[in-house]
Amino acid sequence: MAKHKSKTWYRLYKGKRIAGICSGLSDMFGIDVTLIRFIFLVLIFTPMPGSIILLYLLAWIIVPVK
Repeated sequence: MAKHKSKTWYRLYKGKRIAGICSGLSDMFGIDVTLIRFIFLVLIFTPMPGSIILLYLLAWIIVPVK
């Protein structure tokens, strides 16, 4: 389990797969990055996957890189 390191959400290059959104959330909340990625994957298969993908893309644009 990751340690709680940051109170601000940043995209992290270390451990990133696509944009670093999930690894940044993992660092902010102190949760394992695999769990965050699994949650995003499950949310994509909900009735409105376009909104989840849009939120991810917006976060990619808005959240600063650390």
